[in-house]
Amino acid sequence: MKRLPIAAAVLCLLPAAAGAATWNVDHTRSRLGFTVQWSGEAFNAIFKSWTADITFDPADLPHSRAVVSIDLASEASDSPDNDDGLKGPQGFATGQFPAAKFETTGFTAKGGGAYEAAGRLTLHGMTKPIALPFNLTITGATAHMTAKAVVSRLDFGLGSGEWASEKVIAHAVTITVDLTATKAR
Repeated sequence: MKRLPIAAAVLCLLPAAAGAATWNVDHTRSRLGFTVQWSGEAFNAIFKSWTADITFDPADLPHSRAVVSIDLASEASDSPDNDDGLKGPQGFATGQFPAAKFETTGFTAKGGGAYEAAGRLTLHGMTKPIALPFNLTITGATAHMTAKAVVSRLDFGLGSGEWASEKVIAHAVTITVDLTATKAR
């Protein structure tokens, strides 16, 4: 009978990753995009094709994680001419760098449904650490998350030639996320 308490103790020491919920993104209700000042006006764009592998539990942040992959050629805005330029060699260079990736390295609870995801953003062949502050509401099996983070496009080598200057396109780019997901069963 001594084996039962030992087995229970060993089970308690195993990682709790199995308890963290897996979430499926509802792409019809979610948006991933960015805003940048372009010729003095706000330029807003979204990515039409992206995936997110999310395991998250507010009560188990150490075992929570997210990996987001973005098809950069799916960028779209109300300005097709600008979209073509963004996908070209002076912008995303989608022929050479077709995808961007954000992978979390940890989460911090800030209180009141506010969190911060620390992670690595890989874009244009460069990987840099970024912090993504976000607000999260979980109601039953549905989660809604909104986030904004500002990055410098120059940190990722975006913008060459006439696009390197801040005169036409600002260096600061605001990444925006509005995500709805349901808990996997």
